[in-house]
Amino acid sequence: MEIINQVRGHFFLLGILQNQQRDPYCSACSALANSLRKVGEDLAGFEAANAEALRRLPPDFQRLFDAVRSGLPALQPPAEPSGQKKAGKCRLPEGTCFIKSSLSLLQKI
Repeated sequence: MEIINQVRGHFFLLGILQNQQRDPYCSACSALANSLRKVGEDLAGFEAANAEALRRLPPDFQRLFDAVRSGLPALQPPAEPSGQKKAGKCRLPEGTCFIKSSLSLLQKI
């Protein structure tokens, strides 16, 4: 069950990252750039450590994982990322970030 939850978490995060690339602030933020790098590294480690279990996933979850494996590399980090909160552009409450909160959720699974 843990592997399936990890797959679901990665798929959830893929959707968040895809959506936030279209957001005027998140798309230029260093949080997006850092998260893309971290998720890519984490996914490679997850896949290597769980290769056998991933090959035995039920078809529905295999499709989710295939979407993650093809979708993450397609995401591009901002060309010149900068902290949008520090720049005074992002008005989310202090300590709140759509991208970092979503990454944190995945790390708890």
